[in-house]
Amino acid sequence: MKIALLEEKTVTYGDASHGGISMSEFDELGEVVRYPLTPADKVVERAADCDAVIINKTLFTREVMEALPKLRYIGLCATGYNNVDLDAAREKGIAVTNVPAYSTNAVAEQVYAYILYFAKRIHEQASFTRGGGWIRSDTFSYLGIPAYELDGKTLGVVGFGSIGQRVCSIARAFGMKVLCCTRTPKEAEGISFTDIRTVFGESDYITVHCPLTPATEKMVNAELLSLCRPSAVFINTSRGGVVDERALAEALKDGRIAGAALDVLEHEPMTEDCPLYGANNCIITPHTGWAPRDTRERLIHTAADNLRQWMQGRTVNRVDCRIRHENQI
Repeated sequence: MKIALLEEKTVTYGDASHGGISMSEFDELGEVVRYPLTPADKVVERAADCDAVIINKTLFTREVMEALPKLRYIGLCATGYNNVDLDAAREKGIAVTNVPAYSTNAVAEQVYAYILYFAKRIHEQASFTRGGGWIRSDTFSYLGIPAYELDGKTLGVVGFGSIGQRVCSIARAFGMKVLCCTRTPKEAEGISFTDIRTVFGESDYITVHCPLTPATEKMVNAELLSLCRPSAVFINTSRGGVVDERALAEALKDGRIAGAALDVLEHEPMTEDCPLYGANNCIITPHTGWAPRDTRERLIHTAADNLRQWMQGRTVNRVDCRIRHENQI
């Protein structure tokens, strides 16, 4: 079987000291061809004689699949699969698999890295010390950079999937009050389920964990942000498109909220004209919440095992589950 890894650079980078991880598990499954990245106009050419492709964000449209009659398997190194036309895949008998919930802990931890960034301000205190400020201080503790406890603060969570649930459980360990807005009514100990306006209006920290759909696109808009406390911090690790970036930039500029932390943007990589580029009290990380080294190792192992299981006639992590598996390789 011939396997094309069309986007190696999206999951591994350089050698081990610079974020590189091994993709050798795929070598055990067949003849592997590797590409760091694959532009849209090269997908058909590079996958032309392949039985399986391993991708992340590459678009696999109906037109692409029609041009690849040998293709029988599309493996995603991701949880999301909106870049694959599942209807076309089902019609053509192409198996599509994903890697669900591999980054739940990693993303939840990133949320609290942001929360603690704003609450404890250790980066500012360390900078003060590094610049000689403590040497010049006339008191044993410098109190000019105030920090805050999380105990008793209110965390607002939009979305109650695996990541949202993990974020809520950590909040309770910190002694935080938790408000949660979710599409379907839920009950969970220590969590008050409510509407999104209440979440934005009554929370000290607000974090979004929902998919990007027509219903959630630019959901976080000027109206919602106007409900926030001036001391509130907004966090997004879900999809950039759920936020009206211009409205968020204006809210930060005018001091209507205290800060924002974002790991995702509407356009990635970030563009120079992004409204949030250089915005007041806004920290932006380059979509790395999912990407700790051990998290990516888990991702690659599961992606390789998905293909291995499919080759053995088993159904594992299939997102096109309405088709019947026929191993023709």
